[in-house]
Amino acid sequence: MATLKKRVNFYESEVGQHVKDTLTEMITDEAFNTKPSYSTDTEQYPDNLMPFVDRHMHYLNTHPNVNPEHYISNLRLSTRLRT
Repeated sequence: MATLKKRVNFYESEVGQHVKDTLTEMITDEAFNTKPSYSTDTEQYPDNLMPFVDRHMHYLNTHPNVNPEHYISNLRLSTRLRT
């Protein structure tokens, strides 16, 4: 019989709060493309637009093996607007 491991909620963890703060800072910085993305979940997002922070927090929550520091670093590189 398989045993279930108790998983810490990423959203409530210290790392999760730090990631959320960092993503929120990225939204306020005009150097990054942080537009919302399309979502099919009409119940949670009635306008079908998933906010930038929610999208990336959800990804990190569902992929616990991803290093959040590396993820944020790569996200900064991939979303930076080139002038």
